[in-house]
This record gives sequence, C-alpha cells and structure tokens, in this order.
Amino acid sequence: MSGEATHPALYWHREGEAVRCDLCPHRCLLPRGARGVCGIREHAPSGEMVTLNWGLATAPTLDPVEKKPLYHWRPGTQIFSLGTVGCNMACPFCQNWHLSRGDEKSGLVPIAPEELVGLAKKYKGNAVAFTYNEPFVWYEFVIASSKLLKQENIAVVLVTNGLILPEPLSALLPYVDAANVDLKAFTKESYRKLGGDLECVKETIAALFESGVHVEITHLVVTGFNDRVEHFGELVDWIASLSPDIPLHISRYFPQYRWHEPPTSIELLRKFQSIASEKLYYVYLGNAAEPAITRCPKCGEELIARHGYRVVKTALDASGTCLKCGNRTGIVLK
Repeated sequence: MSGEATHPALYWHREGEAVRCDLCPHRCLLPRGARGVCGIREHAPSGEMVTLNWGLATAPTLDPVEKKPLYHWRPGTQIFSLGTVGCNMACPFCQNWHLSRGDEKSGLVPIAPEELVGLAKKYKGNAVAFTYNEPFVWYEFVIASSKLLKQENIAVVLVTNGLILPEPLSALLPYVDAANVDLKAFTKESYRKLGGDLECVKETIAALFESGVHVEITHLVVTGFNDRVEHFGELVDWIASLSPDIPLHISRYFPQYRWHEPPTSIELLRKFQSIASEKLYYVYLGNAAEPAITRCPKCGEELIARHGYRVVKTALDASGTCLKCGNRTGIVLK
C-alpha cells in the first residue's frame, strides 16, 4: 500500500511481546511487525499497535442514498460517500475487492476529519456514508470524523459487514444515524468460510436497531454458496423477530473476484422475495431490473416509487405517515 498513513490504533492490549487486537472477533495476536487479518492494523516497530489507513480515502462523491442501499432513510436525497482500503472478511465474490483486500495502491487521496466536514458542508451534503470497503477497519478515522460531523448536524451512515466487537461498537453508536448491514449468510459454517462470525453480525444488527439507528439489511444471494431456501427462511425469521419493519434488500450476484458461478437466477430472487414478504413488510430486489415500490403494509397504498436510484413519487407526510390511511411507517424523510 502506497502512501500509508500510520495513526495510533484504538482497542488493543499487550500479551507478552505481542499485541492483541480488540476491534473485531478475529482478535488477532500480532508479533512485532505483523498485520491483522484486515491488512490495516499493525504491531509497529515501536511496540504500539497502529492503523495504516488514517486519512487515506477514495475520492469523496455524492451518491443517491438509494445506492447504499437505503430505501427508507431520506429517500430521494444525495449522500456524501467515501471509503478506504482493508476488510476483516475475505469473501471470494467481493464486489470491491481492490479496496477490501488493500491491493489498490492508487486513487486514494489524503483527507483529515476536519476536511471531510468542510467538504460535506461545501457540497451541501447533509449526510456522510462510510462505504465501499469495511468502515470498521477504518475505525479510528470514522469515529473521529463522526464526532465532528454530529457537531455540525451532518448525519453519519455506515455500510458494513457488521463484524465488530461490542465495546468499540458501543462507543460509535451515539454518532450513527443509519446503517445498511450485509448479512451474508445464515449458517455458522458459511460465515467461517468467509472469515466472519454469524453471531457477531447478528449482535451488531440487534445493537444498531435497539439503539435507535435506522437499519436496513442486504443479503447477496450467491449461486452455490447461500442459495438454499431453508437457510434463507431462517434468516427471514430472525429479521422478523427483531422487527418486520426492517427493510430487506435481496441482491443479485454476478461473477466477481474468485467466484465464477453463474449469476443468481431472477426466478430464485423472486422466490426469495415471496418467502420474505410473508414475514417482512418491505422486501426489495437489488441488481435486478425489478420495480422498487414501497407500499403501505396497512392499506397497500404506493408510498414511494423509484426508477433505478431515482425517486419519482412519494405519498408520505413529513413524519413518514401514509397519506391515505395514517399508518406510521417508520420511513425517515429528514
């Protein structure tokens, strides 16, 4: 990685001559000079743990919030988006593997938290999304920036795999307004194959939801990996046990990185959508040329109509209430 920006890391402790990382469930034990699974946290020659991606970012850009995807949080608005390099999972079908695996040596720009706030204000971005790679491996920069953003009433969004331990998550939660969590599978064995931990991700989703963060969930259906109906049904049951109001985005896989199975069939996606719609009020298909219509679960009124990432119709008042029947939907408009 070129242009490394070392910065003292948070959440670690010493064990003899090594250091133990306490950020995510890998809890990497690192001898001097070694890096963690994420490729970003290092036991430096000084003996301290440092992070190597402080202030190194993809060029910030304005995206439709629907692209995150967030369909029930400020629909139709733009969000200032940026990421960096590194990830604490190793999905063979990763869509952003150049960034997530830290192999992208160019295209990163230096930025300080104060500069990020200034850019968001300059381009009238009332929200900032930490996205593209895994924001939790950028933890030090994300929490420092989030504190400043909140002081300026700029909302903070995470697009994440949810792989973080409770203590660092708890410290970050007061500054987060919305999150989309990628729930990649629903068996412990499948998560282990990806270098993840299902129970940890479930705990993260529950903690976000219970703390009042607006939560949406993405599930990428990958051919030959997580496409069994019975496992998907268990995933839906678990989401519904938290709340049937949580939006679920069922996304279509295309061959990428090290996974070359055929794209997910549209028929299977529709089947999964039908299964999920029996328990959840809001189920959408992603990466597919399918309509993304939000309907009132009480009266069936069309609340939000979208063409791609563009909102073309809304039938909600300022509090997210259905104009036809008065049902409070929980959709956040501002």
